[in-house]
Amino acid sequence: MKSNYRKLGEYIRQVDVRNTEGKEDHLLGVSVQKMFMPSIANTIGTDFSKYKVVKRGQFTYIPDTSRRGDKIAIALLKDYDEGLVSNIYTVFEISDSQKLLPEYLMLWFSRPEFDRYARFKSHGSVREIMDWDELCKVELPIPSYEAQAEIVREYQTIADRIALKQKINDNLAKIIDAIFEKTIIYSNKSELVPFTDIMQIMGGGTPDTSESDYWNGKIPFFTPKDVTDSAFCIQTEKHISESGLNSCSSRLYPLFTTFITCRGTVGNTSMAGKPMAMNQSCYAVSSKSGYSPFFTYAFTKYVISTMKKKASGAVFNALVTRDFEMEKVIKPNANDVTIFDSKSTPLYKAIYYNAQEIESLVALSNHLLTRLSR
Repeated sequence: MKSNYRKLGEYIRQVDVRNTEGKEDHLLGVSVQKMFMPSIANTIGTDFSKYKVVKRGQFTYIPDTSRRGDKIAIALLKDYDEGLVSNIYTVFEISDSQKLLPEYLMLWFSRPEFDRYARFKSHGSVREIMDWDELCKVELPIPSYEAQAEIVREYQTIADRIALKQKINDNLAKIIDAIFEKTIIYSNKSELVPFTDIMQIMGGGTPDTSESDYWNGKIPFFTPKDVTDSAFCIQTEKHISESGLNSCSSRLYPLFTTFITCRGTVGNTSMAGKPMAMNQSCYAVSSKSGYSPFFTYAFTKYVISTMKKKASGAVFNALVTRDFEMEKVIKPNANDVTIFDSKSTPLYKAIYYNAQEIESLVALSNHLLTRLSR
């Protein structure tokens, strides 16, 4: 053990307070994104007195890691004075917050390395869990209270900036949607034509994963996992090499190409924040009529939302090119498109620059988390 490392068990204790009053407010679950979320459990006929109470500043974790994408669900309650969680969850608190700040500990839990550690330490036959004893054996650096507080402040400053930029982007996106509906949808009474009369649908491919020379190159490789809350994908999880690109059926799509996810989480859209290749679980869209990339994205996004509203049953488990050939859409009026572009282009560019800053801030916050173990 490093000299400044201590076992977590010296600083935490379990809490088991039951909801004896039968309250039904703030029934919460815990996600692998390390956040509390409203529970989606069916509570009809539920005895709420069996639920555990978690209070502000306390933690809740779900020991099972085998069914959660090799991650551990753990969160610090900050948004409510108290909430309710399942009695199979473990609630705990820090015994002395002058020695270990809850927010500092949550940063430690947020590190990808902690997920890997938790998965490695999980055990069991039917389902693998990281039990309380293993959690208490976790070793982490415990700097001074002042040092912990400074790290938390630094991280929170970055997080607040990210949230602000994301809120601005959300508002800009709503404005663009309103402009699109007013200029393209409500004013357009023209004929209906197949979507593929206006837009070209292109596919992707994946290099042989067993060929190491094809991977970890400089070309961003877009997959459904790379869809973000922004209109733009700035960074991708995977990269391929030139030889990898040449070996598969994908191509290098230009900046601002519209991508649609067609398998897995179907119907998400994103614009390439830089030239990117793409795997076979997505489609790329380009205009056949010389429309701008921003109009192409807005139009495609609108059509996809329309298709989702009309879909029933398992229709949206996957998208195939035939779906786009069968989808009838309004034929855009050239003057309307010009008006849309003039109003929306500055807004899209603002979203793009904000998305770039958000990506840089996320990288900075991740770097801060990696520094915790030094």
